[in-house]
Amino acid sequence: MTALTSLTYASAAYTAAEQKSAEVTDWAARIGWVVGLLLFIALVYWLMREGWKWRGTLQGDLPELPGAPAEPGPAKLTMSGRYHGSTTAGQWLDRIVAHGLGTRSRVELTLTDAGLDVVRPGATDFFVPAAQLRDARLDKGIAGKVLAEGGLLVVTWAHGDKLLDSGFRSDRAAEHNEWVEALNQMIKKTQTEGAR
Repeated sequence: MTALTSLTYASAAYTAAEQKSAEVTDWAARIGWVVGLLLFIALVYWLMREGWKWRGTLQGDLPELPGAPAEPGPAKLTMSGRYHGSTTAGQWLDRIVAHGLGTRSRVELTLTDAGLDVVRPGATDFFVPAAQLRDARLDKGIAGKVLAEGGLLVVTWAHGDKLLDSGFRSDRAAEHNEWVEALNQMIKKTQTEGAR
């Protein structure tokens, strides 16, 4: 009986020891997975960057952006806010990246009789002559940026032989309607004068 009792106690002690011991962490495998994941993230980032550069190369036929004239005239309207990018007109997912037009940034807009002056700190400034303006409207999205309905001022303009939509959001969204009216009035006036 004693041999059986001691065997039972030994078996119970072995089972208890088995339950308490934890697996040893395999650090080499864990480090390998982390390094593999970091390399995969770096590869995805590199591919995205190359795609961005390739898109810029494909859009290389766009002419240089026009600069503001020395005397644009007095400001009719001014607005500060954000520039959300430019796309091919009517195709809100076809982003234009050539000449820095794909770079989101802060913006200072000034509307004069000469046209629309777009000043972007830290990015390329450009000027849209009044004769190149085609339309202004309120929209909800452009190239990866979706806002509330009417939260984006979209200006359609001709650049070379291409029509572009550029999206702006004012720091004070109530200004958008005033900008749409002023731009569309200027466009009608320019078209009427051009038809004479």
